[in-house]
Amino acid sequence: MADQTRNVFVLGLDDRNLALMQNLPNASSLRFHRLLTREELMYVEAPVGELLDRARDELNSFDSTIDAIVGYWDFPVSSMVPVLCREYGLPGPSLEAVLKCEHKYWSRIEQRKVALSFPPFELVSLENDPEPPRLNYPYWLKPVKSYSSAFAYKISSAEQFHQAAQEIRTGMEYIGEAFDHFLDQAEVPAEVAAAGGSACLAEEQVSGQQITAEGYSYRGRPHVYGIIDSICYPDTPSFLRYQYPTQLPGEIVQRVTDVSCRVIKQIGLDNSAFNIEFFWDGERDRINILEINPRISQSHAPLFTYVDGVPNHHCVVRVALGEDPHMPRQRGEHRSAAKWFWRTFSDGVAERVPSAEDVQRVQEEVPSAVVDIIAERDRRLSELPAQDSYSYELAAIYLGAPDQEQLRTKYQKCRELLPFEIK
Repeated sequence: MADQTRNVFVLGLDDRNLALMQNLPNASSLRFHRLLTREELMYVEAPVGELLDRARDELNSFDSTIDAIVGYWDFPVSSMVPVLCREYGLPGPSLEAVLKCEHKYWSRIEQRKVALSFPPFELVSLENDPEPPRLNYPYWLKPVKSYSSAFAYKISSAEQFHQAAQEIRTGMEYIGEAFDHFLDQAEVPAEVAAAGGSACLAEEQVSGQQITAEGYSYRGRPHVYGIIDSICYPDTPSFLRYQYPTQLPGEIVQRVTDVSCRVIKQIGLDNSAFNIEFFWDGERDRINILEINPRISQSHAPLFTYVDGVPNHHCVVRVALGEDPHMPRQRGEHRSAAKWFWRTFSDGVAERVPSAEDVQRVQEEVPSAVVDIIAERDRRLSELPAQDSYSYELAAIYLGAPDQEQLRTKYQKCRELLPFEIK
C-alpha cells in the first residue's frame, strides 16, 4: 500500500500550498489534484449547492481512485470537506462537529460544557437592532459565521452598535445564506436552528497575549503540536506578525494544550486538523478561547517548515488518508520563524506596488524570505478581498532566523527593498 500512488483532492489548491505539499514526507507516492479553484470558492458568491455539484462533477469524471479530500481555506471550504468525505466514503470529520466549531454561538454552548475559558457572550438578532442588555462596553459584535476579521466590530456605544449592525446586514447576506445551507443538512439544537446563519454574537472584550494552538484529532484523540504567538500592531487589533514557536512559559503552553484537547473532544471533531485561537491574560492568569477552526491555518505552514522541517499540511493529508501524522519537532533550518503583515491604517489607491524583479531581489538578499504582494496597482485598498475592519494589508512576508532579533532585522531589510506608493 505504501508504494501505491494515492490521489489527494484539495479544494482551492493554489501554487504556493501545492509547492509546500509536494515536499511532504512520502510525497512521491501522492498525487495532488485541484478541486475547484480558489477564486471559485472564495471570491465568487456562487450558491454553495452549485459549488458542491461542480466538485462532484470533477470527482465523478476522475478515472482513478479518490483517496482523500482535504482543504485548508475557511468557509465554505471547511464545511464542504465533511459533506464530500461522507459522500465518497473517505475519512473526515462529521458535518455536525465542523459546524459546532464554525457557528460561533453553537461553539460557545459546547465550550462552556467542559471549560470556563471564554468571555461573557450573547446572541444578537439584527432584525430590530436590539443591543445586548447584559454586556459591558466595550464588546465585540461579529456574525455567527464570518472569515478572517471581516465584519468584526468593537462596540463602545449604542451608536456604534447600530452602525455596525447595518454594515453586517448589508455585507453578510451571502455568507448567512450559504451557512444556512449546511445547517439545514445537520442535526442542530433548537436554539442554534433559531439563530440560523445570519445572527450575530456579542462578546465582552478580553485582552492579553493572543496565541493559536495548532493540532489534529485522530481516532478520537486530539493532539496539539505547536503554539504560535499572534502579535498585533500597538493599540490595534490588527496583526503585525505570527511567530513560532511561542515565547510563553511551559506551564501556560500545557494549560492551553489541555483546554484545546478537552474542547475538541466535547465537540466531537475527529479525523481532522484544527486550530484554536486564545487570549492569555497574564495579569488575571486567565485563558480565553477566541474561536475554533476545523482546519489548519495555511498562514502558519511556512513557519512549521522553517522550524520543524514540514508544513502543517502534513497532518491534514495523513489524517485524511487514515494515518497518524506524528508531526516532527525542530527538524528545520531555523530556530524561529514569523509571518509579517505589512499594513497601512489609511485607505487609498496603490499607485505603485513591488514588481516581480523587486520580489526577486528580496529573495536574493534575504534568502529565507517568501513574499506575497497583496495590494494591486491602481486599486483601492478597501476593495481588496479579506481585509480586516481596521487596516489594509499591503504584503505578507515569511521569514526564518536563529532568533527574534534577526527576524526583525530581516523584516526591515525586506521593507526597504519593496517599494509601495499609496495615494
